[in-house]
Order: sequence, then structure tokens, then C-alpha cells
Amino acid sequence: MVGAVEPGDTLVIEVAGAANGVIEIELLPKVAPQHVERIKALAKEGAYDNVAFHRVIEGFMAQTGDVEFGTKQAFASGRAGMGGSPMADLPAEFSDLKFERGTVGMARSQSPDSANSQFFIMFAPAPFLDGQYTVVGQVISGMEVVDAIQRGAGANGMVDAPDFMTKVTVK
Repeated sequence: MVGAVEPGDTLVIEVAGAANGVIEIELLPKVAPQHVERIKALAKEGAYDNVAFHRVIEGFMAQTGDVEFGTKQAFASGRAGMGGSPMADLPAEFSDLKFERGTVGMARSQSPDSANSQFFIMFAPAPFLDGQYTVVGQVISGMEVVDAIQRGAGANGMVDAPDFMTKVTVK
């Protein structure tokens, strides 16, 4: 999966909070063209800036990207994780790629065709997600930053004092 990254296919996430640093993700437009285009569009318009890692489960994944209720301004509402962008939900783009450590996938509701803006980064392999969620990328640097993201509590992993993506760009 990780190889020579094409220009414009690297997502750069600056993180602040318990985790401080930069995560770089190789986006995979040949695997999930609509989902990758959505992430790029939201990053380019600044929608991901100051959005929380709102759901973080030890040994599983860190979820972010709620551009509606996961922003610093909206986070205290208690609705983080319920929102998306004003754009339409996306149809699933499932592949045979595996959910391994560092894999980036699109979050969705029960409906396979409900991904919008939220995504997650895997701490560890999760074969039960294979073929059930859309893979959009792979961490190519900064996995130590991912590992330092503030963990949530309880079964759902909701985080009270989250780390934030302070700036998200495409390079």
C-alpha cells in the first residue's frame, strides 16, 4: 500500500493536546476515489482545522473529522461524532485492503453508504472491519503522534478532553 506517493495525495495533520506533532497519511485515490476527494476538499477548505479526536479506543482506533459537532467551538455540546459536512453522504468503496496498524478508514453509521467527513486511524489490526468499511489511506509518518492521542473512556471511547487536529493540509 505504501509506496511512491503521488503529488497531492498526502494528508498532513498537525495535532495539539496530549499528542503534539504531525501525522502524514498517504491517501489512496485509486482505491477510494470519492472518499479521498471528499477528504481533500474538506482539508483544502479548512473544515478539518480545530476538529477533535472525539472517539479514541485503546488498542483499536482514533476517530476524528466531525466538522459539524467536533470543532473546538461545538465540542462542548456533547454531540461530537453525530455530524458531518453539508455535502451528501458517499456510497461505499470497499476494497480488499486490510485494516492494519496505521490504516485510515472512513467512519459511517449502520448504512454502508453513509460516510461523510469522519475518519479513523487504526492503532492495531482489526480484521472484522475488512470489507465492511472504506479504506482511504495509510499513515506514512507520525505514528508515534497517533499513539499519543488522548484515549476515551467507556465502551464507546468518547474523549472528554480531546486532542485536536489544529491544521490539516494536502501536499
